[in-house]
Amino acid sequence: MDRKIIIGTRGSELALWQANFVKDSLEAIHISAELKIIKTQGDRILNLSFDKLEGKGFFTKELEEELIAGTIDIAVHSHKDLPTENPPGLIIAAVSEREDPAELLLILKDCTDVRQKLSVKFGGLVGTSSNRRKAQLLAVRPDLEIKDLRGNVPTRIGKLRDEKYDAIMLAKAGVSRLGINLDEFHVEELGATEFIPAPAQGVLAIQIRERDHILYEALQDLNHPDVAAELSVERNVLKLFGGGCHLPLGVYCRKDDDKYQVFTSKAEDGEGFPDRLFIESDTLEGLPETIVAKFAKDRKFPLKVFISRDISAGSYFRRALEKNKIEIEARSLIRTVRTITRFDSYILKNIDWVFFSSKNAVEYFFQLNPTFPKKVKFGVMGTGSEDMLRKNGHFADFVGESTDTADVAADFAAVANGTAILFPGADSPMRSIQQGLSAETKIIDLPVYETVLEENVEPTGADILVFTSPSNVEAYFVDNLLEPQQKVIAIGKSTGKKFDEMGVTYTLPFSPDEIGLAEAVFGI
Repeated sequence: MDRKIIIGTRGSELALWQANFVKDSLEAIHISAELKIIKTQGDRILNLSFDKLEGKGFFTKELEEELIAGTIDIAVHSHKDLPTENPPGLIIAAVSEREDPAELLLILKDCTDVRQKLSVKFGGLVGTSSNRRKAQLLAVRPDLEIKDLRGNVPTRIGKLRDEKYDAIMLAKAGVSRLGINLDEFHVEELGATEFIPAPAQGVLAIQIRERDHILYEALQDLNHPDVAAELSVERNVLKLFGGGCHLPLGVYCRKDDDKYQVFTSKAEDGEGFPDRLFIESDTLEGLPETIVAKFAKDRKFPLKVFISRDISAGSYFRRALEKNKIEIEARSLIRTVRTITRFDSYILKNIDWVFFSSKNAVEYFFQLNPTFPKKVKFGVMGTGSEDMLRKNGHFADFVGESTDTADVAADFAAVANGTAILFPGADSPMRSIQQGLSAETKIIDLPVYETVLEENVEPTGADILVFTSPSNVEAYFVDNLLEPQQKVIAIGKSTGKKFDEMGVTYTLPFSPDEIGLAEAVFGI
């Protein structure tokens, strides 16, 4: 191109990084560019939370006005800040690669309590002005106090440093782009499938005038069509809900093994408990409409759900179901019994890792009051075991998040092969993780409990039956049959394998925890 391109941008440090990234990318394809800084409504009004600001696009409107007027040629936006409809005459010509859309919870070290989920002390004060973040935070930690937090990324971190909050939540993408050192804080990273991000989080949008065809063609060298396809799902869901930045909506779409996976969280407001949904599809066609239909106010939920374990009064799963007036029948069909009361602590002398395949393994192992002569690492199967490990004052260095134990075994082997590993567990373990380790790895099995099946198990008339282990499946179907109208959810592929053997169709949650279970029930 023979003309210099004028790039419009906000003046924050992050916005300037983004604009300079686009400027450098243009110059790499031999297009000269310069920046013009434009102040937006969102930059000027810092005393109100996002849901109190008027209209939509309060970080983008002024840039779009200058683009329409012709005083700039390109507007660079954080894609998540854009309204779902372009103003007449404007289009998104290109989108960037997606930075990791995870969230970061930055916590003052004096306010950190590893025994709590997310590691913020009980009753802690967390800063965020996002209703989406607020709803998801309170869903897992209802004890937290949430207070509005405005300003650019360095300003927000400065407010935490000044102890105006115990913790704050930020998008990982912004912190990564600015290269900010966070060593002074305890940092919890919340992945996009655990804590669902805003639609298009982590992506830059390059907006131009629709009639600027030559510039459009030039910008295709910077465009990522695969990202644009995934964002079309996220932003169309947002559009169908009629929402903007203030809507407590998280949507994340990704492609995994030739399938599209979409995770959605939606609450009525920042104080409301969010409904969550996980959908997997071979195609993107019709996905936004399918997702929105699941959240319809008049949809019919099952009347009753049975789950084969005890569920506490304040658990995520119970609150998620009771919000939708679903009755819960919770009873374990097995008992666990401790098999040892002490063990020789010498066994821990040369141990590098301790791996737990269940919450029971964690609980019974720490009842033995183990003393570690040196620092060891901990691995766990799933977030339930991770939470139990936290309650005993330890962090997990490895968390197996897949429902397929073979995948977890491969991931764990990548970090633990060749070390000495202790496996506290049941007296007859499946040894799925152990079998994935190399011959050079020293494996020590320590039976700390045994499983006993209950007898004469009563049937349930629930619409959905959730089975939490293969043993619970065995116990129930000794005396009972599945009714034609009943549907089954199985936690983990080992549990699902039991139903495969029985020829029973079942749903496998994306994650083997209470959030995953709630998503599975909501999706049926």
